[in-house]
Amino acid sequence: MQASSLIVACEHPLAHTIKGPLERVFSDLGDDDFERRSHFIGGRFENLYLQAERLPGVAEVLSFGLQQARTLLSNANGSWLNEPIAADQPLRAGFWINAMEPGQSTSRHCHEEHDELLSGVYYVSAPAMSGDILFHEPPFETRVQPRPGLLLLFAPGLEHSVEVNRSQKRRLSIAFNIGPAPV
Repeated sequence: MQASSLIVACEHPLAHTIKGPLERVFSDLGDDDFERRSHFIGGRFENLYLQAERLPGVAEVLSFGLQQARTLLSNANGSWLNEPIAADQPLRAGFWINAMEPGQSTSRHCHEEHDELLSGVYYVSAPAMSGDILFHEPPFETRVQPRPGLLLLFAPGLEHSVEVNRSQKRRLSIAFNIGPAPV
């Protein structure tokens, strides 16, 4: 198995309590509420940044992601990492929001930019036909149909994209990178 072929899926046990409040708060946000927006592609900013405290449930999502990452990284024994990490290595997660309205998609990209160990996405809302996430690793393509509460962890170098949202509703996800925390 190559390093980039790692994809792990898990369900957040409290997804039903996170979804509603997060969707409501996000719906009330305007362009000026975001600290930063990046990756203007296809007429929209693919990445929206703001403080976790402004979004109910994001802290729980990131904590869950870090727990899952810790389990995965401690069981990896360095087999797919460039070098093993210590069991007590502190981890950090940086996140952004991806809101896809009907007719929008997310371009092909990877997250291998800094010292990331894992990348992830958590689906807050994913209406039927809102677009599968596609992981591209020639000659293969792995397709995952999103659903609320699903958390995916994958190698940062694994290229991925999201199909066009063919539903009539917004698809809302939280993307993040996990790396070593400064000591």
